Amino acid sequence: MIDTSLATQFLGEVVGTAILIILGAGVVAGVSLKKSKAENGGWVVITLAWGLGVTMGVYVSGYMSMAHLNPAVTIAMALAGAFPWDYVLPYILAQFIGAFIGATLVWLHYYPHWKKTEDKPTKLGVFATAPAIRHFTSNFFGEALGTFMLVFGLLSLGANSFSDGLNPLVVGALIVAIGMSLGGTTGYAINPARDLGPRIAHFVWPISGKGGSDWGYSWVPVIGPIMGGALGALGYNAIIKGELGMWFWVFAVLFVLILILTMQLDKKKDLA
Repeated sequence: MIDTSLATQFLGEVVGTAILIILGAGVVAGVSLKKSKAENGGWVVITLAWGLGVTMGVYVSGYMSMAHLNPAVTIAMALAGAFPWDYVLPYILAQFIGAFIGATLVWLHYYPHWKKTEDKPTKLGVFATAPAIRHFTSNFFGEALGTFMLVFGLLSLGANSFSDGLNPLVVGALIVAIGMSLGGTTGYAINPARDLGPRIAHFVWPISGKGGSDWGYSWVPVIGPIMGGALGALGYNAIIKGELGMWFWVFAVLFVLILILTMQLDKKKDLA
């Protein structure tokens, strides 16, 4: 645990998450919104910028906090025994505040471009993720798998030795790899604050010509990453450390139950 006060760690998570969203949502806005010089930059540009955004967020916050910048990571690290539970809620609150601030600044930065962009889902896509094909079972599974890879990778990176200052670059590379390989289905939120914080900003602010905030899908990039992150941490402890505790089975059962629920939702959607 980092040797700073909780107030300093709170500030670190706010600032780091805000930077993550400014650079991440910012590149989506640049690539998506009309009259932007980066318009149609493509998926590779988006994934690279998100990875670098995470890197910069970790660099800025890493000397103040644990630089989780992600509620799924915070919960996972607590389940893994690597983070105190009494710091979980303050960290998560800070991450959501930072994400909301970052999204607000992106809205202001691209202010005249919202009016020039007619497509409402494109505008929402700057703030929040949406599936390429709306299929709740595969969407939930994809978010869980991506976050499983993130947390399992983070814990594995922590077990290796890196030169001072190199670790955030490797974390950013992991984000790029997840985005390029698994992100094409849902937009790889893999972070509840990254999706829900900006989605709330989209709902609250008077963005020119915006549509709905798609609350019907909003639970997927929240619950999926939490479940995947938890299984990533508990799975790491089981596979690497040989610690197969009760919580692994609890989350495994919950994961299966949620999958069954999503299957029922998809059946209802197909029949509608």
